[in-house]
Amino acid sequence: MHIYSVKAVAILSIHLVIAELAHGQNGVVSMERSEFYKTMSSQKIDDVDKQLKLVRSSAFAGRDAFEGALLMKKAGLVVEPHLKLKLFKSGYKKLDAAIKADSGNAEYRFLRLMIQEHAPGFLGYRSDLKKDSAYIRKSYKDMSQEVQQAVLKYSRQSKILRPSDF
Repeated sequence: MHIYSVKAVAILSIHLVIAELAHGQNGVVSMERSEFYKTMSSQKIDDVDKQLKLVRSSAFAGRDAFEGALLMKKAGLVVEPHLKLKLFKSGYKKLDAAIKADSGNAEYRFLRLMIQEHAPGFLGYRSDLKKDSAYIRKSYKDMSQEVQQAVLKYSRQSKILRPSDF
């Protein structure tokens, strides 16, 4: 084999390994929490759609909770009333099912709190605000660093969570 061919094969192999690592195992893209929370504070449908695609292509525990939160976020950004309601209901089902399956997960409750705090009152999706905020305060120290940062950042503009709570 020619020396240039060996180098080319080695370089190609390295690129393939890097590409596989960047896309996770078996070609599955992994979700970055910091990017997810950045998207949740965005007011751009394109950002939400990109994050939805990423979450849907990822394989991780609780994927439905994150997809549900994004669908409800998107519902607040679309213009068509029937699509708003459809997206919100779909997201609600996914997020609440994830919370029922893992009621001790403070991050899922944080996702729900973010949505509930901004949901219009006529949707009737505000009944767990006090319970979730209390649970988030109690569980804050047990959350991952990324989630703690997201909670703290969110608390600066929240009416139910305050930075001094943490």
